[in-house]
Amino acid sequence: MDINKDFLKEIGKKIIEIREKKGDKQSDLSFHTGLEVSEISKYEQGKINMTFKTFLKFAHVLDVHPKELLDFEFDIKKHTIK
Repeated sequence: MDINKDFLKEIGKKIIEIREKKGDKQSDLSFHTGLEVSEISKYEQGKINMTFKTFLKFAHVLDVHPKELLDFEFDIKKHTIK
């Protein structure tokens, strides 16, 4: 199992969950973050790694504390770190 991909996918799911709960679309996030909609989609799918700056942009635009984007179950013991 690829820990990086799996972890990014979980963050992406959390972004989707919070965004949809607020009734926002990817285009809304795009407008407020300055990121392209295609980038938003890739982040939400966990397809690309995000910088800490981008992570904070998502938290700011979604109006949540950054730790809320990390509030998910993740069994690190199922993964190996290279």
